[in-house]
Amino acid sequence: MEIVAVDIGGTHARFAIAEVEDGKVVSLSEPITQKTAEHASLQTAWQDFGEQLGRPLPRSAAIAVASPINQELIKLTNNPWIIRPPLIHERLGVDVYTLINDFGAVGHAVAQVDSSHFVHLCGPDKDFPQHGSITVCGPGTGLGVAQVLNTRSGYHVIETEGGHMDFSPLDGLEDAILKRLRRTYTRVSVERIVAGPGIVSIYETLAHIEGKPVISRDDREIWDLAFGGKDSIASAALDRFCLALGTVAGNLALAHGPTGVVIAGGLGLRLKDFLLQSGFEERFVAKGRFQSLMKSIPVKIITHPQPGLFGAAAAYAQEHTS
Repeated sequence: MEIVAVDIGGTHARFAIAEVEDGKVVSLSEPITQKTAEHASLQTAWQDFGEQLGRPLPRSAAIAVASPINQELIKLTNNPWIIRPPLIHERLGVDVYTLINDFGAVGHAVAQVDSSHFVHLCGPDKDFPQHGSITVCGPGTGLGVAQVLNTRSGYHVIETEGGHMDFSPLDGLEDAILKRLRRTYTRVSVERIVAGPGIVSIYETLAHIEGKPVISRDDREIWDLAFGGKDSIASAALDRFCLALGTVAGNLALAHGPTGVVIAGGLGLRLKDFLLQSGFEERFVAKGRFQSLMKSIPVKIITHPQPGLFGAAAAYAQEHTS
């Protein structure tokens, strides 16, 4: 059967038509991406998608949202849209729907895509075990975290807000970054550093330490400079970001006790080549007495181009399978 798959993040909302059967995703159409800032609500973006598609939309939907799921009112974490689940049937014109946290959706993608959609990052270069848990984390507009539990009877996705745990600096530079952020935030979560916008604080702190003018730049400009190697401070900020991500991923692994870790998110995929050459692995395993355990955990990057959309459809297929 056909369903509408939707992945709503802080900056973009992506729409596609998915075909699901027997609890699995059979196909996913080319997505249409819309800027959330250019639409007043999910309903208007949904209608725009239908107009662009040029045909009636299926009356079933899988909706992934970058926010904790509440069955009465959802206020997106990094997006001004408000979603009222009791009104979804009426406003979107659907009979059946699945509503899931965006990184819960990525967890479903991790559980269902084949091994060709993963790239080895560190640890043993082998497939994930059939049974056990997999930690999924990824930087984007925020830092998403989920856990996939594989059992003999199938898999279960556990949605979390692990991106909001406290940031723990490991050296003097990170102490300085934390001190700078404390001017604005009483409590500094890992998302303030290990997410797309976090590169700004890293960049500005490093510029201050170097005694250089702290030029006001938004995160997109700094990322472009870093990926292009056009600015030495931006490049240093990118290296520091990869280190911090390794620390956070390792901390999550300790908390979850997983048999595998997956780095996801749009920014996570863009970081692929940099993570492979960075100090990510060193930070991931640097857990004192548990270093041997950390070295035994395979860590991969998911390379599927639309894990949120695929995962939303997979969540629908799992929930509504006959």
